[in-house]
Amino acid sequence: MSSTHAPSPAPAAERRVRHQARDAAALMAFSFATSVGAAVALALLTGLSGLGR
Repeated sequence: MSSTHAPSPAPAAERRVRHQARDAAALMAFSFATSVGAAVALALLTGLSGLGR
């Protein structure tokens, strides 16, 4: 009788979770940068519109 064991799926599942966490962190960073960019653009536009008065 051979007692070979099939590889457990835990390392692959761990890799997927790590990859998901990396993707989530990248999405949060992108969202933060986009929000800051939009806020700065709106602040500049409102500031520039006040200069024309």
